[in-house]
Amino acid sequence: MWLLTAGALLAVLGAGSTQLVFNVVDLVEKNACNETVILPCIVTNLKENNDSSMHVSWKRQGQVLFSFNGPEQRIYRHESVPSANFLSKSDLSKGIASLRLKNAEATDGNYSCEVTELNREGETKFELRTRMERQFDLVQSIVIAALLVFIIVLCWTQLGVVAFKCETVRKKKKHITIPCSIFTVIAVVAVVLFIQDGSISMNQVGLAFTVLPAGMLMVLQYSIFKLILDDLTHKGYALIAFQTAGYIVAVIGFALSVSACPSILLSVVIAGLVVMAVADLLALVYVYSCK
Repeated sequence: MWLLTAGALLAVLGAGSTQLVFNVVDLVEKNACNETVILPCIVTNLKENNDSSMHVSWKRQGQVLFSFNGPEQRIYRHESVPSANFLSKSDLSKGIASLRLKNAEATDGNYSCEVTELNREGETKFELRTRMERQFDLVQSIVIAALLVFIIVLCWTQLGVVAFKCETVRKKKKHITIPCSIFTVIAVVAVVLFIQDGSISMNQVGLAFTVLPAGMLMVLQYSIFKLILDDLTHKGYALIAFQTAGYIVAVIGFALSVSACPSILLSVVIAGLVVMAVADLLALVYVYSCK
């Protein structure tokens, strides 16, 4: 009886010795700000510690993406992952078969890593998932959207003041109302893209639509002044210059923010829009005071 028990125990131990053991990871998360993604695959019980006796195969949804033939030291990469490579080729003999690849190539899905060492083999599986994150701080984004809406309201208010005070220029202000309407539509689209949770590229487009078209405001402001004044005064030119300075600051902030992920420089955009809003508010007072 004891002989049967000992034989069964040896059989179990023999079978266990052919199985490679991995550090198990069920889920790997990445975000859009990552330039590269590390897919983990670590074997904890290698015996040979020699990559020449190893085979490694990485699969996504069952399709081979990357493989390594130890005896021939040959690497295969699927055309969809040209950047794929071991995290450290020198550490492969220590059991570290983790893969590094570009973020854009690491699509969400189920991945598996199969490792063979002579007659011992094993496999680990996990899911790769993109964690949705905003490139831009939500509170600062809301402030920017509110400033943009405030600037639009001031623009339309100036047109209302002109129409109320100057009966003779109502027909002439049509060429200002149209671009002001276009700018309003663009601003609405910008706010929707910029505020919503979604892809970082869409948020960047929203920020671009928020800042860059604001350059139209200087032209609109000049046109509004010309409706009520034959010749601009020094105050009028100063207000347009003040507005232009704010726009330049906002564009600089946009350039700095859109290239950073995550961005911490939206405050520069806010500063520029604040200057533009103050300039528009002063322009409203100026238009109202003109006779």
